[in-house]
Amino acid sequence: MKQNVPVSVIMTKNIIKLNLSDNLTKAEALFKKHNIRHIPVVNEYKIVGLLSYTDLLRVSYADAVDNEAQHVESIVFNMFSVGQVMAKDIIVISPETTIKEAAEILSKNEFHALPVCDNEALVGIVTTTDLIKYLVEQYKEEI
Repeated sequence: MKQNVPVSVIMTKNIIKLNLSDNLTKAEALFKKHNIRHIPVVNEYKIVGLLSYTDLLRVSYADAVDNEAQHVESIVFNMFSVGQVMAKDIIVISPETTIKEAAEILSKNEFHALPVCDNEALVGIVTTTDLIKYLVEQYKEEI
C-alpha cells in the first residue's frame, strides 16, 4: 500500500455546504438531492461546524414517509437553526494530511467526516466512504 499519500488525492473538492444562516429544511433538501451524509457549515468562507444527516434526524422524530409527518417535520425544523444542531467542536485537516493520518483521526474519534482547509478556507471533505473507496482501489492494484 502506498505510504504518505495526501488526502487531497481522495477528498471531495466540489463541496456542498451550508451557511450558518441557512435553515434545516434547506439542509434536508441538500442531503437528499446529493445523497450525502455530511455538510460543512461556513460563515462567509470560514468553516464553523459540520452538520450530519444523523444530527438532522435527531431533531426530527417524524416519519418522513407519512404526509402528515412531513408537516410535523417542517415545524420541528423551524424550531432549530443549523447552528444549534451542527457539531461545533470539529477537527479540521489540511490537504497535506496523509490518508493514514485522516483514517487514524476518524477511527479514534468515532465520526465519519473531516473538513479539509487550506489556511482557513474550506477546500474539501474526506469521509469514511472516501477512505473505503481508496482502500478498495489499493487492493485492485495489488491483484
